[in-house]
Amino acid sequence: MFFSFPAILHMVIMTTEFLIGTTVNGFLTIVNGYDLAKSGKLLILQILLICTGLSRLGLQMMLMIQSFFSVFFPFAYEENIYGSNMMFIWMFFSSIGLWFATCLSVFYCLKISSITKSWFLWLKFRISKFIFWLLLGSLLASLGTATVSIEVGFPLIEDGYVLRNTNLNISDMKLRRNNDLLLVNLALLLPLAVFVKCTSMLFISLYKYTCRMQGRSQMSNARTEAHINALKTVTTFFCFFVSYFAAFMANMTFRIPYRSHEFFVVKEVMAAYPAGHSVIIILSNSKFKDLFGRMICLKKEE
Repeated sequence: MFFSFPAILHMVIMTTEFLIGTTVNGFLTIVNGYDLAKSGKLLILQILLICTGLSRLGLQMMLMIQSFFSVFFPFAYEENIYGSNMMFIWMFFSSIGLWFATCLSVFYCLKISSITKSWFLWLKFRISKFIFWLLLGSLLASLGTATVSIEVGFPLIEDGYVLRNTNLNISDMKLRRNNDLLLVNLALLLPLAVFVKCTSMLFISLYKYTCRMQGRSQMSNARTEAHINALKTVTTFFCFFVSYFAAFMANMTFRIPYRSHEFFVVKEVMAAYPAGHSVIIILSNSKFKDLFGRMICLKKEE
């Protein structure tokens, strides 16, 4: 079988992103799981990071499976990737990954922002219960999105996404228009809208505080430095989230030519999000950064 250079390069990039993603998300899941078990209390941030880490591990696995089939088994791609079970799992992890990231942005917004409006303070004082119900709602919304996507059906793509396996029973598949499935995924505009709103509020709050401290010539203040780092983290998080959402929606149009350069780029952009943002979480937290650094040093010594 002949492998083109773009396909080989794509596999190298996806494998790198997969290894980084599984390492950092596995690290976040284990460390926060240990902290949760050790404390014996329901620590909402630890629960959030565990949920986020697990969802991203699942998403990274699904993206890797898709890339593996598209490169090494191109003729079996649709039969395996568009089966009901695989499609359900793919849509579930894609949806819940967005929702959990939104929950994380809501948590940071409530925890850090210095907004004094009554409704904001009401949520701030009830942050643990609010985030818990938000996580539960995210799980139910993701299950609903995945279930409805199965009912809508799986489109056949004209530009190379044709079913080449004659043994596949086409009558068992619900073939509808591409736009039907895309319409279902527009429900994910809700977590995007909430994320953008919370991130904007947090960014404005941090920016105002930083400017105020600069005006008082307190740039050496540790809290000011922390806010500057938080600004960088929020900006990077926003870029990763929006780029993933744009790539996901482009992927769900099913109009990108199969195994084309654009097809590979979309998958690579999507895989960069669960790996890249978790790296940012680790680097922006001194505890995680030190633990991760020690873990890498131990591996090098071995």
